[in-house]
Amino acid sequence: MVGGHYTYAEVPFFDGLFGAERNNYDKLGHFFQGFVPALLAREILIRKNVVNGAVWRNIIIVSICLAFSAFYELLEWWVALASGESAEAFLGTQGYAWDTQSDMGFALLGAIFSLITLSSSHDKQLSKVNSLK
Repeated sequence: MVGGHYTYAEVPFFDGLFGAERNNYDKLGHFFQGFVPALLAREILIRKNVVNGAVWRNIIIVSICLAFSAFYELLEWWVALASGESAEAFLGTQGYAWDTQSDMGFALLGAIFSLITLSSSHDKQLSKVNSLK
């Protein structure tokens, strides 16, 4: 909601944060664009018993998150093309040529961080649910 109020390029707290030349509020959003879907994808893949083995499951989860992030970047591009002059303000690239790639990189980091930090807790919660059945 904060990004919607100010636009992603103008969130006050992120101006010059850690000496950055650009406002990196959008990077926080893209990190969580990987973090949250990783949990959702993990839940579905485990409950539906889609993949055997944790390694392949994690690869597929990260791939799902990256596909979601890439689709979002395409949507941003299409909206920017349709909106014409306001494309730069909408995209929030702030002159950074690698903005799309770094956005997807942050989504990748979010997905991996989610899997590393929450998988064991998630497994415990799922075992409790399964013991109730």
